[in-house]
Amino acid sequence: MKTVFVDTNIFLRYLTADEPAKYEKCREIFKKAVDGKIRLLTSDMVVAELIWTLQSFYKVLKPEVIEKISILTNTPNLNIPNSGIIAEALIVYSRKNIDYIDAYNSVFMRHHNTGEIYSYDSDFDGIDGINRIEP
Repeated sequence: MKTVFVDTNIFLRYLTADEPAKYEKCREIFKKAVDGKIRLLTSDMVVAELIWTLQSFYKVLKPEVIEKISILTNTPNLNIPNSGIIAEALIVYSRKNIDYIDAYNSVFMRHHNTGEIYSYDSDFDGIDGINRIEP
């Protein structure tokens, strides 16, 4: 079965349906994946860009963004290599008043057995198990 990488703009057309003709074409791509006719691949960076764009440009509220991304990460035949970290990051993101990237990095750190971070970003101070060090 063929594997094709999916870029942020495809997810955006599908999730926002802001361009009806493109939405239909993107819907067909995801339908093929669900039906097992194609494998899709994307990256953590695409997910991060997708979250940022939904919130900043489309003004989608955080709970709806989390719901959309959670559904997306469970799409059959869509491979996101660090989907476990993304799922955990969405939980942290939903519970804390921090941006998604900080939530992702806190989970990434835990998965790599470190609880210390050099940072000037005080958002890390509110995350259990993280010790922020200002150089």
